[in-house]
Amino acid sequence: MENSGNGEERFGSQISFINEIDKLKGIERQTLVLSGRRQENDAEHSWHIAVMALILVEYAGDRDVDLSRVIALLLIHDLVEIDAGDTYCYDDDARQDQYDREKQAAARLFGMLPVDQAHYFQSLWCEFESRSTAEARFAAALDRLQPLIHNYRTEGRMWRAHGITADRVRDRMSPLRDGAPALWRYALSLINDAVERGFLLPAPHDDG
Repeated sequence: MENSGNGEERFGSQISFINEIDKLKGIERQTLVLSGRRQENDAEHSWHIAVMALILVEYAGDRDVDLSRVIALLLIHDLVEIDAGDTYCYDDDARQDQYDREKQAAARLFGMLPVDQAHYFQSLWCEFESRSTAEARFAAALDRLQPLIHNYRTEGRMWRAHGITADRVRDRMSPLRDGAPALWRYALSLINDAVERGFLLPAPHDDG
């Protein structure tokens, strides 16, 4: 990464950005921690999926995936929720303008950094959103798998609270097909078992 700017101004903008992203710790997600006692926040989610990448990289669809870039994608992509807020993945109304809200947030947040780092972070965010690389596809797979595991392990409390059905969860997990095929099979097994255990409503066409 090429440096731009120098001295106190550059360092000051970097520290300001570091201070700003602390706000991610206050953004609650519609996912419970595994104890079921509270909702997780965005910073916890980002940390968790970054560690998942370290552990599960052998299941990436592309065995030559660049792990360091995967981790960067996972750590950066949710920072926009500091401004845009967490958009519940099954809230179709809120998702209509999600990209525009997050794009605007990315411009402000990453614009706090020196120009070279701003461009790098912006490129990471765009790469994740477009899933244009093997790294982005694997990162997206992990981003979808983690809340599935949490919902399953907390007996579908948030699924049931929102009336979510199995077909919607399967559709949400679809990035795993390309990003991590072995994990896609695991996700389907969790979904099927969740329906059998009553954690998740069956798809409408399977209901009765």
